[in-house]
Amino acid sequence: MTLPVEAISPNGKSSEDAVRPRPLILVRGFGGVDVNDERANAYQGFNDGTVYEKKRGDNFIYEGFLLRALKSKQYPYTDATNVIGYYSSDVEAPDDPGGFTEDEVSGTVVIDPQMAERVLAEGTAGTIWIYRYYDLSPRAMERYGKGLARLIRLIKRAAAIKGDTFHGVDIVAHSMGGLVVRKALAELHNEETDSARRLIHRIVTLGTPHRGIAFQRFPGWFLKSLPDAENAADELVAFNPDKTDFLNVEKWFPVERILTVVGTNYRAYGAAASLANRISSLLDEGTLQHNRSDGLVKQSAAQLPGAPRTFIHKCHGGADSLVTSRESYEIAMRFFHGTHRVRLWLDDANIERGRDWFGRSEFYFGVSIKPRGVDFELFHQSAAAENCYGPFHEKDLSDGPPDLAGELTKALAAPGDRTTGWAGPDRLIWEGYIDARVKPDNACQGLVFRLDIYVGERDTRGIGFSDNKVFVKQYYVQVFPNNGVAMFVHTSERFLSAREPYTRDRLDEMAVDDDRAAIVQRARRLPGSRDEWTFRVGEPGFDAGLRIAIEPDLGNAVTTSGRMADAKARR
Repeated sequence: MTLPVEAISPNGKSSEDAVRPRPLILVRGFGGVDVNDERANAYQGFNDGTVYEKKRGDNFIYEGFLLRALKSKQYPYTDATNVIGYYSSDVEAPDDPGGFTEDEVSGTVVIDPQMAERVLAEGTAGTIWIYRYYDLSPRAMERYGKGLARLIRLIKRAAAIKGDTFHGVDIVAHSMGGLVVRKALAELHNEETDSARRLIHRIVTLGTPHRGIAFQRFPGWFLKSLPDAENAADELVAFNPDKTDFLNVEKWFPVERILTVVGTNYRAYGAAASLANRISSLLDEGTLQHNRSDGLVKQSAAQLPGAPRTFIHKCHGGADSLVTSRESYEIAMRFFHGTHRVRLWLDDANIERGRDWFGRSEFYFGVSIKPRGVDFELFHQSAAAENCYGPFHEKDLSDGPPDLAGELTKALAAPGDRTTGWAGPDRLIWEGYIDARVKPDNACQGLVFRLDIYVGERDTRGIGFSDNKVFVKQYYVQVFPNNGVAMFVHTSERFLSAREPYTRDRLDEMAVDDDRAAIVQRARRLPGSRDEWTFRVGEPGFDAGLRIAIEPDLGNAVTTSGRMADAKARR
């Protein structure tokens, strides 16, 4: 049977022995035309973090994805990078293969039996691996994909030798690394139908140009003029915005098990790439007003049709970026190990003020979501990020851009870019993952996350103001997930403090139903639903009904019989 959330104690331990996390593979992005520095980098940049000088405690220094994972008390990992060797040409098998076959200890992606004996003494669960594809030769995407597929099979083989139950691997890939993962999915599927879905649990891509790079239309003469261009040409071609091979992913792997993390802070990236993205917007929208990228990859390019996605306000690479920020780590860990999936919809809305009398008004709606106790966001929308939903011209926000999934099926180079529509059916705002075991203080009651809601207005004719704020307000959603779920919505942190925590029963006594102005509002369970609640937000000028679904994430649940619950069970 599946371990219920009720069996999880506040310190993160379950009533049964804690299950170690699945093996985790980290895949770097494009290294440029000269990759000598990348080959010399031991951990391929995943050991780079960020210092937040004005913050304190756990929010002061983020030490990088690798070190944070190794130090984790909640999901502890063991560094297994040296267990696998990557070579430009074949190496011979050692005299003692240590239980592996000759094929597994020879070739270009090989396992070291002595290192495996020492590092994998307790099995492969909870191990972390760096995929060093730039050590291979030749530089070709197909070659990289085959190497990653072999790494996954070697990890499974090592688990079998150690008598360790294999539940699949998790993968985090930055930028072009996500395209390498796609090649591996195709390789695994071609070797054995549906093997990718059995060997891989979930995938997180960080700023991967799934649909290409908007300005990446290099002419042949330009590629040939670059130093070492012949070696990098195959990788550069992979960024072609005319291609639609990303549509094949769903044939190889369930897209609902791929989380695309999309960066929005182009201002913190290189000026040349940001300018090129802005110019490319002229072709799509007929205006230079928007950039809508992480500096290198367009927001619409970093997504896959049908796959969950989240926005974080970080740039593509460098300091405090998609690959060096704490946001990416925390979001990935919740996707891989979280206890609950959360979805947020806009059920109804009414904008009661605004409308430029002289110009032509359009409205935008956005939400940012932050968990309690840590200074990072699970989801970010803002006017600065240029990723709010809209434009809308109706006051009930019932019009706007078309279906997002349909728009994402088009080639990035196709005319127009109308990918700022709702995240899914029924005006879906956000789909994310949380962990009921992660709490800043055991005295804190329930699960809490903050919603920052924004409704803006701009005049498209340039007569009125272009940055009016119709509504801006914060709400705190508190969920008690165990023993009959209850949900409360607060307008302040007054009753959420660990210093004077209000119990569920006390909150229930003081809460008011369906009152957007109440200090504590009791969310109302949707009739006929087990896991959906509605509540009101707004003030004079704006009124809206939001709906939240929170349900156990069965795709992450480990059964006592050792089998993984199928991700489809939660659909």
